[in-house]
Amino acid sequence: MNIYVGNLAYGVTQDELRDTFAAYGQVESANLITDKFTGDSKGFGFVEMPNNSEADTAIKALNETDLKGRPLRVNQAKPRSDRPARGGSRW
Repeated sequence: MNIYVGNLAYGVTQDELRDTFAAYGQVESANLITDKFTGDSKGFGFVEMPNNSEADTAIKALNETDLKGRPLRVNQAKPRSDRPARGGSRW
């Protein structure tokens, strides 16, 4: 299951994100989303856990918990096709 993790402190590393979720089961990957120009964290990321039961447990246990001074927002990631289109002009 792909898990969205939001409201991350900018100092959180991918290893810390992985370790936080690894307490609840196997973590296939943990990725912080970064600005393509500066390389700075955008404050959110994704964790992939192959076992849905472990992923559900992690989501319930970690949502609204504090990590480095900020309450995490944790939920199942929505597939790209389910997200609304971004606004703005193409010109």
